[in-house]
Amino acid sequence: MKHRAKTRVVNVGGVKIGGDNPIVIQSMTNTDTRDAVATISQINALADAGCEIVRVAVPDMDAASAIKDIVNGIHIPLVADIHFNYRLALTAMENGVNGLRINPGNIGGKDRTKAVVEMAKKKNIPMRIGVNGGSLEKDLLEKYGLTPKAMVESALRHVKILEEMEYNDIAISLKASTIPLTIDANMLMSQSCDYPLHLGITEAGTVKGGSIKSSVGIGVMLSQGIGSTIRVSLTGDPVEEIYVAKEILKALGLRRFGVEFVSCPTCGRTEVDLISIANRVEELCLKLDKNIRVAVMGCVVNGPGEAKEADIAIAAGKGEGLIIKKGQILRKVREDMLIEALMTEIEKM
Repeated sequence: MKHRAKTRVVNVGGVKIGGDNPIVIQSMTNTDTRDAVATISQINALADAGCEIVRVAVPDMDAASAIKDIVNGIHIPLVADIHFNYRLALTAMENGVNGLRINPGNIGGKDRTKAVVEMAKKKNIPMRIGVNGGSLEKDLLEKYGLTPKAMVESALRHVKILEEMEYNDIAISLKASTIPLTIDANMLMSQSCDYPLHLGITEAGTVKGGSIKSSVGIGVMLSQGIGSTIRVSLTGDPVEEIYVAKEILKALGLRRFGVEFVSCPTCGRTEVDLISIANRVEELCLKLDKNIRVAVMGCVVNGPGEAKEADIAIAAGKGEGLIIKKGQILRKVREDMLIEALMTEIEKM
């Protein structure tokens, strides 16, 4: 793991992004923003799962007006996703949004951009410039093709507009549906400025395939010291994005979120129904707010040794298993009692 690149800090409704602050987990609702009740419900579910900043699409003025009710019904910062219409940005800010995802070069002339910037300055609202590989400017595509340089130049083009208006409360995202392009673009961007980077693989896919693509892409960038905030983009319930994001950060040792769960992959030596046991223990551990490592092992060869690395563990043999705590064997338990015995010990910790 490389040391994190030093960036300036952006404050989104009290959540700080960049600098030495923890890497922040974000998501985006897939409800109709105009339906404030449904959007509030989904945001609160995301927050309960561990989401720290949430974004909503603002396609029209009705959606921008709904923000007033939405911000009053949630307790995490809200970012408005704005395209083309500067009035939507102004209304969203008037209604209490904490951040904007906007490309200043796409919302009209200088006067319109200035109006947005002046209100953002007044209300201390940061902006994220978001460059997507699928919607690059035509002249950049003709000049460079779909390349990291084209994506970076697009972002810097928008940054320059804001900097010329003496506004630098900025974060940047460079996303593509291909992992190498996204990685290379963010590596180049990190070398080009000190604004915090928001990481993600766009259009990654469904929960299964998209989780893998996102984990690889985001994981590689984070391991290189790049990135201050992440969003896992999945076609499905956005709550799933939070679980994947947390696992990425946990796997890299960048953050801890309650129980860290590990289990062996099973093999021909396994003599208990370890898959069912592991799935049930993991499900139960998701509900716990304990900073511990739990292991479920099903092999008499490696199980006991691996289990010693955990705070509490099962090492299973034929029809039974050992409960091991901090490397010490507590007792032997029948297979049908393993989960109950393990959870009893976890509750004591």
